[in-house]
Amino acid sequence: MNESHARIYAAIAAIPRGRVASYGAIAARAGLPGRARLVGRALGETPDGMELPWHRVLRSSGQIAFPVGSRGFREQSKRLKAEGVEVRNGRVPLSTFGLDADLDRALWGMPG
Repeated sequence: MNESHARIYAAIAAIPRGRVASYGAIAARAGLPGRARLVGRALGETPDGMELPWHRVLRSSGQIAFPVGSRGFREQSKRLKAEGVEVRNGRVPLSTFGLDADLDRALWGMPG
């Protein structure tokens, strides 16, 4: 496994239960800013047997990346809801469930 993928997997593994992050946020946390597509590629190439909370990674809009109604879409929605994450029309409000939601609220007083 190359170093970039290892850093991406570590960043995904660090997303706590009940929180989500965008592909871009994972890339930034892995020290690879601007490499959101690489995060998607790494997820698609996850080694067999590696357990990752892949369902916690979303588009920057909070939207699930799988096509609506697909098996992946249904599985991701189910897993997120099981963790108490709000999913409406395939979208998660990042201001509430994003990794940095608490920090944004603390700094800027954003409603949650």
